[in-house]
Amino acid sequence: MTTRTARPARLQVTGAGVAALLVLSACNSSDGTSSGAGSSASGPAKVSGTVTVFAAASLQESFTALGKKFEKAYPGTKVEFSFGGSDTLAASIVSGAPADVFAAASTKTMTIVTDAKANASPPLTFARNQLEIATLPGNPDKVTSLKDLTRSGLKVVLCDRTVPCGAAAQKALDASGLRLTPVSYEQDVKSALTKVELKEADAAVVYKTDVRAAGDKVDGVDFPESADAVNDYPIAPLENARNAEAAKAFVALVRSAEGQKALTEAGFLKP
Repeated sequence: MTTRTARPARLQVTGAGVAALLVLSACNSSDGTSSGAGSSASGPAKVSGTVTVFAAASLQESFTALGKKFEKAYPGTKVEFSFGGSDTLAASIVSGAPADVFAAASTKTMTIVTDAKANASPPLTFARNQLEIATLPGNPDKVTSLKDLTRSGLKVVLCDRTVPCGAAAQKALDASGLRLTPVSYEQDVKSALTKVELKEADAAVVYKTDVRAAGDKVDGVDFPESADAVNDYPIAPLENARNAEAAKAFVALVRSAEGQKALTEAGFLKP
């Protein structure tokens, strides 16, 4: 049996037919049926109301500043923050806590939220942060290295290992083959830093951004092992956000040139 390929019929269009086709084409272009016309015709949704942001404690200073920029850019809006340990915030989100945006201090912590399908879109890394040793002003104990923190009699504070700053500190200690028994494990980096600021501890392993934010309340000591324990910071709008448009707008601000400038000035590394 022979299979024949049918020849396409030749289309003959008169002058009147051409005119009719042009009119039909114009109608299709104006009624929103063309690709992308619907979203562009309606324009972006108005950003208003309150946006609730759950963010790692180390973001407190930079995000507070960005919150003010957001409220200025969108008159009538209000940004409410809940700062704390990333793991605690993630657990709260999974449990149904009302939040629109989550910014974590590690990708591992963000995974708690993504595994629960609680984020509305894939998380995006917007900054990175590196560890530093915070000491009493003037560094009276002459701490110059991570190894110095193991000295007998030195009161050292670490973040809990479940918190990103604690996990990073432990990673640096493991890489150096060092064992350290702190006087306390804190649930977020600000709590660890406060112990030094109040002179309840001689030193703490925190982030560079926290040392910078503390000003003359502490001194900072760099240590090379911190380069092997840099944390990526991801951010995402949440699935059950009560203000989805404002959530998207806040994430966009954080990732914008203006947002990146504010984070860099606070001591964060670029993503």
